[in-house]
Parts: sequence; C-alpha cells; structure tokens
Amino acid sequence: MTDSWATPEWVMELVKDYFDPCPLNDNWTINGLEIEWGEKTYCNPPFSNPLPWINKAVEENKKGKLIIMMLNVDTSTRWYKALVEANAHFIYFAERLKFSEKGANNKPNMLAILSSYNLNKPKETI
Repeated sequence: MTDSWATPEWVMELVKDYFDPCPLNDNWTINGLEIEWGEKTYCNPPFSNPLPWINKAVEENKKGKLIIMMLNVDTSTRWYKALVEANAHFIYFAERLKFSEKGANNKPNMLAILSSYNLNKPKETI
C-alpha cells in the first residue's frame, strides 16, 4: 500500500498556480514540513498521517496564507478537529474521486480550505 496518490487532473488544473509542498514523488528530497509555504498552497498529504501536514497548514495560514488540502473525510480524527478549530471551510465531493491510474480511493474525499478571511473571526456554532 502506498500514500502516493496523484491528485485528479481536473483538481490540479484548479490549483496549477499554487505552491505544492508535498508533490507526488516517492523519492522526495525536500521535506515540505520544514520549508516556508507559498502565499497560495495546495497540499495532498499522505492520507495515512495527515496530522503533521495539517498542523503545518494551520501554522502557515496564521501568516495570512491561503491553504487548500485534499483529504479523506474522517470527522472522528484529531486532525479534523484541528481544522475545525482553525475555522477551515470544507468542500465534500458527492462521489469518490478517481486518483489517476489507481482508481477511486476507498474513502470519500474533501477539500479543506484555510483562508485569511477567517483568521480572526469567532468560530461559528450551530
């Protein structure tokens, strides 16, 4: 099993001008967790352990940066709670995404969006 899942091409087209700290590469040489991210960043982190990437995304967002992340939908996790606490917006896909040559993921996916718009706003509750 691998964590290397290529983002669907139509999503990559939407974020083609974004910095990618976690590009698809099984032999990476730069650790995206240790570098400064771009003003607009797209990240498809390893699904097996997204928490360090989410913590980094929240840290970078506090600097006023826009961060979009492709993640599995799992509202029971610490990392999901961290995104909620950071006032992330979520876009859920109506069907399982096809990840290039590997086919569909076995879980539904979402985009989590951390923007400067919500940095200083109080959390909304229902």
